[in-house]
Amino acid sequence: MTNRFLASILCGFLFGVGLVVSDMVNPARVLAFLDVAGDWDPSLAFVMGGALIPSSAAYVIKQYRSRPVFDTEFHVPTSRSIDARLVFGAVLFGLGWGFVGLCPGPAIASLVTGRWETVLFTVAMILGIFTYRIAKSRQRAPLRSQGSPPA
Repeated sequence: MTNRFLASILCGFLFGVGLVVSDMVNPARVLAFLDVAGDWDPSLAFVMGGALIPSSAAYVIKQYRSRPVFDTEFHVPTSRSIDARLVFGAVLFGLGWGFVGLCPGPAIASLVTGRWETVLFTVAMILGIFTYRIAKSRQRAPLRSQGSPPA
């Protein structure tokens, strides 16, 4: 196994543990956080605010390094444009989070609970990802003229 693979496993495990410890894997807690007009539970705001600490530290460290320890380059988004794809994705993410109380990271971490709702959400999420990829690849594929034979 490579160092990069081990670092990825360690980071994923640490992220999952953080989600469990912060109770972000509990849909009832998340829905209570989102219910600002009702019985609002602001505790997850501290979790989200706390996540800014390591993220901010990573951006500071990036300024002093030419490349990451286990990769050849930093993978930081550079686009600043707000397009239909970004808006649609954000709306879809928000709807999933608001209706179910789960988003992708906590859903995957919640699989260890074995709750059928979490499994159903995760399967639907994965099917959505594959459906999008298939639709996108078909959209990019060049259209064959009617007279040319298939490749």
